[in-house]
Amino acid sequence: MTKKTSCLTHLNEAGEAHMVDVGEKDVTLRKAVAGATVRMKVETARRIAEGTAAKGDVLASARIAGIMAAKRTPELIPLCHGIQLTKVVVDLSVEQDHVRVVATAEARDRTGVEMEALVAASVAALTIYDMLKAVDRAMTIDDVALLEKHGGRSGPYRREP
Repeated sequence: MTKKTSCLTHLNEAGEAHMVDVGEKDVTLRKAVAGATVRMKVETARRIAEGTAAKGDVLASARIAGIMAAKRTPELIPLCHGIQLTKVVVDLSVEQDHVRVVATAEARDRTGVEMEALVAASVAALTIYDMLKAVDRAMTIDDVALLEKHGGRSGPYRREP
């Protein structure tokens, strides 16, 4: 085993992928917040704010999609543990030329919820894109990032602005 792979917990001694054993870890409150930004034309953002998008309520659809995606994270991301989510919130704010997505995931479990928050933010952003791509194909999804986390052995983390 090389020194480079020795700190990668999803690789065993032979360098093969495996699911990390979290059975000995304590069950604690875990919380993670992730964000994403969907950049778009001003007119596109106006359609969202006014509720005039042809496919319906963009924000409601994105919120539900993000929550559903968080619950399915282990099906989407290899080697993620299935955890008992206790809360998922997807907040959306429409600005002049973008929508800011902030997803929060919480659980009382043995492993963190960072991936659940990131998946929720990403899928909410993708849903916004999907519902508006007919009017604005130039939209981009930017700034997908973990914003903060609490709980677990590694302690708290807050992304610097």
